[in-house]
Amino acid sequence: MTTRRAAQNDKALDAFIAAKVEIDVMLERLKALSDDHFETNPDEINWGDVGTLKHYADLLRQITDSAFKEGEHAA
Repeated sequence: MTTRRAAQNDKALDAFIAAKVEIDVMLERLKALSDDHFETNPDEINWGDVGTLKHYADLLRQITDSAFKEGEHAA
């Protein structure tokens, strides 16, 4: 039984690490895009750009609220 449980834990650990790597890659890409001001030209910013960025912020807020038990996920 111990060997079976260890094998299951190894599989879970591998899946966890794979998901973490996926998140880390996405975060790095988002950081690079943010550093480049989301590929916008300050002289050409319009309300559509604002709406898009606010949408991104809303989606990220859902994730951070869940991860940090804030907002609607607060206990």
